[in-house]
Amino acid sequence: MNILGLNYGGHDTSACISIKGKVVAACEQERYDYIKHSRNFPMEAINDCLKIAKLKLNDIDLISFSNDPYLQIKEKYIKLAVNNNDRINFLINDIDRIKKLSETENFLRKKLNFKKKIDFNEHHLCHLASTFYPSGFDRSLIISYDGIGEIHSALFAIGNKNKIKVIHQENKYPDSLGLIYTAITFHLGWNIYCDEGIIMGLAPYGNSKAKLRNSNKRYIDFFREIIKIDKKDPLKYIINKDWIDYHKVRNKWVSDKFNKIFGKKRKPGSKISLHHKNIAAALQDRLEEIVLYQLKILKKRTKSNFLCISGGVGLNCSLNGKIEKSKLFKKIFVQPASGDAGVAYGTCLYSHSKYHKNFKFKKNYDFYLGSRTSKKEIQKILIKKKINFKDYKNDIFLQTAKLISEGKIIGWYQGATEFGPRALGNRSILCKPFPEKMRDHINKNVKFREYFRPFAPAVLDENLYDFFSIKQSSPHMLIACKVKKNKKKSIPAVVHVDESCRAQSVSKNLNLNFWKLINEFKKITGIPILLNTSFNIKGQPIVNSPKDAIDCFRKYKIDYLIMDTFLIKKAKKK
Repeated sequence: MNILGLNYGGHDTSACISIKGKVVAACEQERYDYIKHSRNFPMEAINDCLKIAKLKLNDIDLISFSNDPYLQIKEKYIKLAVNNNDRINFLINDIDRIKKLSETENFLRKKLNFKKKIDFNEHHLCHLASTFYPSGFDRSLIISYDGIGEIHSALFAIGNKNKIKVIHQENKYPDSLGLIYTAITFHLGWNIYCDEGIIMGLAPYGNSKAKLRNSNKRYIDFFREIIKIDKKDPLKYIINKDWIDYHKVRNKWVSDKFNKIFGKKRKPGSKISLHHKNIAAALQDRLEEIVLYQLKILKKRTKSNFLCISGGVGLNCSLNGKIEKSKLFKKIFVQPASGDAGVAYGTCLYSHSKYHKNFKFKKNYDFYLGSRTSKKEIQKILIKKKINFKDYKNDIFLQTAKLISEGKIIGWYQGATEFGPRALGNRSILCKPFPEKMRDHINKNVKFREYFRPFAPAVLDENLYDFFSIKQSSPHMLIACKVKKNKKKSIPAVVHVDESCRAQSVSKNLNLNFWKLINEFKKITGIPILLNTSFNIKGQPIVNSPKDAIDCFRKYKIDYLIMDTFLIKKAKKK
């Protein structure tokens, strides 16, 4: 069965193809239209998936869609409007959007000229499937926290072999951990559905236990008022509606009361004060309190030794680190495309499980599923653009490691693009993890990011436990952990202010080329770690094609570009 999975209708549109229950291609539309978190129909992503899978649209047996539009209309619009005048106005203002939702199937058939079956799966079930099926766990607790699906903001389930059984579904819009995080992101002056990770990085600079100016209450006390646990159902959380307005008025995220207590919205680009840092810290701390509290209850009820995580909140590696450190579970698995792009992956597998009830999904941590270019094609592009290059063949890893050890900044373009927001060694900017000023240089002069943004250490899998306090591998850079005290001075550029690191463990079987590069760097320096950040600058998607990589390399302060085994040196300005 050839299945085309689609995410469309919100942010992070994407496409995915599975063949006989195995995902062979997954592409995000933003990499083609250059709009970060793109909402456009993923036509280019679909075409590239078909190319990778060596299929035509006529070969697709089923389109699997990661949303149930009629459920969304009934639950989010009609039911909420019955007893609430504000929601009636919301419904009226959204009438064009509702009409578009109702026409989803006709739109897909016309757009793709598709006459076979179309499956519509619930958003959060797609999140759950996206993380459980590739996890390799026979039985596991599965959680999904995000902004909103059709109506749910979280879903808890048990995965057993190829079956997913929902055990709690009472967390519903507008009560949403994802949306309250987005609301505070907006208040602090960053972009919604985009910059939530910046707030996570800012949080360690603040103190949630500090008292708010002109108040006897601490920041965390206010956030415990804003986000509460339901007294009757401890697995249900409630957002105090006195503090929010996103459920009443589009693009007005927090209430007048919030602004009165915490001050006006920070203007983008303006100074970041200690007050802003404390707000971020309180939000992050309360998020961790809520999730860990609920996980303890779920662990007791399900007696599961394993945990699978997905949903947009699953990208919060600080939270994931606290979960791993809690020792509630023997092992956790976080889907690397936990945000909405990943539901295209999940809907493929969920549909397959529905039609093949005894199918056994295999463990699959390989998320290098996107666009790829052959060495011959890369060479043709370089010649056409009249770019000088040298082919180092098997020597490329040693040559690149030497350059990195000398302090050079490297654009690293290899194989297939990663699926999800983390560059995992195929579309990366790399440098050595020392001295500390390397971090500041990359943030300020290469990526043009805020000074407090951390970078990830990519470490040889066999050296992970030598440097970091973590009890499991972390191949997708989604679990924060503490760096060991005796190692901090050797890798200061990848250590955050709270002494944590978002480590990526690199193994031979998942990414041999990246492993070889880090291993050569280890031979030269004794350090089995590189600073790894995505091959892009702030506000732009990760580079996808050779052209993207060349353009980024030429325009910004990257010293060398490595594409396959070709080494390109920055041309001197005339």
